[in-house]
Amino acid sequence: MSEPVRVLFVCLGNICRSPMADALLRHKLSEKGLAGAFEVDSCGTGAWHRGEPPDPRTQDTLRAHGVPVVGRARQVSADDFERFDAILAMDRSNLAKLKRMAPQEHAHKIALALEPTTGGEVPDPYYGDGDGFERVYRLLDDALDRWIGRWTS
Repeated sequence: MSEPVRVLFVCLGNICRSPMADALLRHKLSEKGLAGAFEVDSCGTGAWHRGEPPDPRTQDTLRAHGVPVVGRARQVSADDFERFDAILAMDRSNLAKLKRMAPQEHAHKIALALEPTTGGEVPDPYYGDGDGFERVYRLLDDALDRWIGRWTS
């Protein structure tokens, strides 16, 4: 059996965007019978929410789409750069921070989560209302389908 593809999603606090991407990718992979071929996780560049579950608005959005909520917030660690094959940042600020942190031999693993679609940023919905979380879901939904296509082709 080959090694799983290891995917890490990263945002600022790991309670909104990256746990949504984590849960959504796990759900998509499970539906396609590919869960065993992947290892998925998420983290934040900051430690403010370490140990907390995803934001209630993230949970509500996931549940509204039939996606199980997973994980607790954690901060990115030096080991993550070695362990993961793809490290997908939600925005350019976190992308830049990850690139500064990464050993040079692992810098090629880091990209924006929306790279296969718009190439833009996943907006941070934390200070907005529930509509922002739905927008994040839609952006990730499309991008993750394309990432799965790349990883499985």
